[in-house]
Formats: sequence, structure tokens, C-alpha cells
Amino acid sequence: MRPANEALIVIDVQNDFCPGGALAVGGGDEIVGGINDLMADFSAVILTQDWHPEGHSSFASSHDGAAPYSVTEMPYGPQVLWPDHCIQGTEGARFHDELATDPADMIIRKGYNPAIDSYSAFFENDHQTPTGLEGYLRSRGIDTLTMVGLALDFCVNYSAVDGAKAGFAVTVEQELCRAIDLDGSLQAARDGMLAAGVKLNG
Repeated sequence: MRPANEALIVIDVQNDFCPGGALAVGGGDEIVGGINDLMADFSAVILTQDWHPEGHSSFASSHDGAAPYSVTEMPYGPQVLWPDHCIQGTEGARFHDELATDPADMIIRKGYNPAIDSYSAFFENDHQTPTGLEGYLRSRGIDTLTMVGLALDFCVNYSAVDGAKAGFAVTVEQELCRAIDLDGSLQAARDGMLAAGVKLNG
């Protein structure tokens, strides 16, 4: 068992990000068993869950003529326009059936504000509006984080960088992540995480 100051953050292992889902990440379901095994090593496990209302502003379908995976400018900066995914209460938004959810101490839902997307477990995409995760971790005396999940180059990346910037020691287990790799986003994410002081394993 890891020391009490360490937590496992499991990011967005949901049906829509797994094969057959609306925003499927190749091999997204292949990491579930390994994540379940890793949970047993931690006294603190936190899950994050993308949780969008219908018609979210980050959906391509909410912008006339916009193609999925195109980029638009939002008040908070550039935003990829995604296929509709992880809509509140739908099967796509549910955690993968084989993911162990009982060990989780907390589930952080993100992306529920219709005007702003939220990749990071710590902040919405304005980089200012907190999810509450940092306060929870601090109150438990947790300063060291291991991150796994989907997708490595977006939500895992943003979460890891924000965690490092907040002063946490962050390790990403790459073998328990999968990436979208949109126009070189995977390499850019790895470079950015390393620059922020994130440790990449695997």
C-alpha cells in the first residue's frame, strides 16, 4: 500500500471514450483491468467523469457548419469542437462497466457548465474556475498524485500539468492511458507535461 499522502486519479474512463463510444479513444478499454489492479495500492482513489449537458458549447453540433475536431475561439481561448459525448445521464457518460468504482473516495464531475469545457481535474478550461479537487486533496494531506485514464493528450495532460503547477508531485502511468493524438497532440502533451515537471512512466 502506498503512503497516505499519495492518491490515484483515474480520469474519464467512460463508455464514450472507449471503443464504440461517441469519442472513442483507440484501445481505451484495454487499460481498465490494470487501473483496477492499481487501485488496491492506494488509500485514496478519485475518479473524474466528463458530464456535459445537451448542446454543450464544446460540441461541433452547437456551431452551425462546424466540423468535429475543428477549432474555434471561445472567450477563454482556443477550443476543439468535439462530437457530442458524455451527455449527462446517458450510457455514454457512464463509467466503463468493468471499471471498479467502489474504491473511489470521490467522483469529480467536470464539463457541466454549458459555456465552458473542462479537461482538467483541477480547473475548467478558463484555468481559473476550480473543480474543488485541490482543496479536497490538501485537506487530506495528499501531495503526491498518480494519474491514469483517458485521454493522455487531453484530460490526463491538462490534469497532470495543473496538478504540477499547484505544487503536487505528479506521475503519469502512460501504459494505463490511451491518446487521441489529434494533429500531433500526443507529442505536444508529453513535451508540455515534462516541462511542467510531471514524471512520465512507461
